[in-house]
Amino acid sequence: MGRGRAFVLGATGQVGRAAVRALAKDGWDVTAVSRGGGRDGTWGSDVRSVSLDREDEGALAAALGDGCDVLVDMVAFDGAHARQLTGLTGRVGSAVVISSGAVYEDDRGRGFDTQGEPDGAPHYPLPIPETQRTVAPGDTTYATRKIQLERELLAAGGELPVTLLRAGAIHGEHCRTPRELYFVKRLLDGRGRRVLAYDGMCRFHPVHVSNLAELIRLAALRPASRVLNSGDPQAPTVSEIAAAIDDVLGRKTETVLVAGAPPEGHVGETPWTSAHPIVYDMASARQELGYVPVTDYADSLPGTVEWLAAELHGREWTEAFPKMARNYGEALFDYAAEDAWLEGYDHRA
Repeated sequence: MGRGRAFVLGATGQVGRAAVRALAKDGWDVTAVSRGGGRDGTWGSDVRSVSLDREDEGALAAALGDGCDVLVDMVAFDGAHARQLTGLTGRVGSAVVISSGAVYEDDRGRGFDTQGEPDGAPHYPLPIPETQRTVAPGDTTYATRKIQLERELLAAGGELPVTLLRAGAIHGEHCRTPRELYFVKRLLDGRGRRVLAYDGMCRFHPVHVSNLAELIRLAALRPASRVLNSGDPQAPTVSEIAAAIDDVLGRKTETVLVAGAPPEGHVGETPWTSAHPIVYDMASARQELGYVPVTDYADSLPGTVEWLAAELHGREWTEAFPKMARNYGEALFDYAAEDAWLEGYDHRA
């Protein structure tokens, strides 16, 4: 006997692909919804694909037909999307919605939105519990819009039970902004040295896409209104991540560690760089869902690296990962600036 009907929005994105796969394997009757109506090669023929732009008025409600048992939303972003979902109350048994750990702020009001300001790096209690304070809801930044989404969905109470998953640094295949690219491309380009700020001790809790899909699967089975962190079993330092990628590619890289912030411009700065560690408390997910991670960072890394290398083959990184290029710019691989700083470092040593 099947689990029921699952309706997955954003199905061909990174998380959506894995979530559809996990739900279908668990016995759900899955409808995979995306703008292009595409399919992933790992899905079975029993998964239905539907083309839908949720921004078209009435399109989502029409596609739902007589409803579903669980609606899984990878791409809900703000209060408007929250109201779109709560407007389906009565036709949706429960919902699972992806949020973000970016909503947290420390006790001085510092969070992801303040990191570029003087003394703006947040200093969170570790590990960060779901009860940690969050930014105020609003429509100005990613974090304020995500918390607006959360607040409006939770206000629906028992009428629409919703699990909000505050994801860490999502990694794995099909990522549009893969942080691992920072080290993989350097190795493929033959770089033999790297610079890491903060003594290479930066930690930004990752979550592999398969672990996030497992949390979605478990939440679908246990409907309730709640907020849960989403992370891997470990939160490696950036030095550990760099060394693990070296091992996957069979390379050896000299690492120059710098105490404190990047010494000049973006030299020593990585997509994981933060003055203070970001590690999420996973106790609630274990207690409420019985969450057991399906993989860890090191075990999942070879698949990620292989996929990245294939995506980079024969083309510029900006073409392979245009969103990464927009978010970080050419400074991500400014080898000339690195080499100039390293030359001065060698003279000083």
